[in-house]
Amino acid sequence: MINMFVHITPSHFLILSMVLFSIGALGMLFSRNAFVMMMSIEIMLNAANISVITFARMHGDMGGHILAIIAIAIAAAEASVGIAMILTVFRTHGSVDLDVLNKLKH
Repeated sequence: MINMFVHITPSHFLILSMVLFSIGALGMLFSRNAFVMMMSIEIMLNAANISVITFARMHGDMGGHILAIIAIAIAAAEASVGIAMILTVFRTHGSVDLDVLNKLKH
């Protein structure tokens, strides 16, 4: 059986990172739902982690792996606080649509 993972290069991981970051950026630009925007931010953070780990692996440096682990921990904390805020807004206003919440300023 031919091992299909032999020909995977760092450029494949960087292309995956670019695609994931683009999907996250498009989700941020075109979505008005707070949950979708949070997921888009998480996708962009994961894309950044993939590229950091790819470059660390290319240079044989463990510092990049440690940086990615710290970024994952920060992203988890950010997601928990963000979801708590979104749930609080949903309970008080009945919507997480940012167009509806934008009208609350006036």
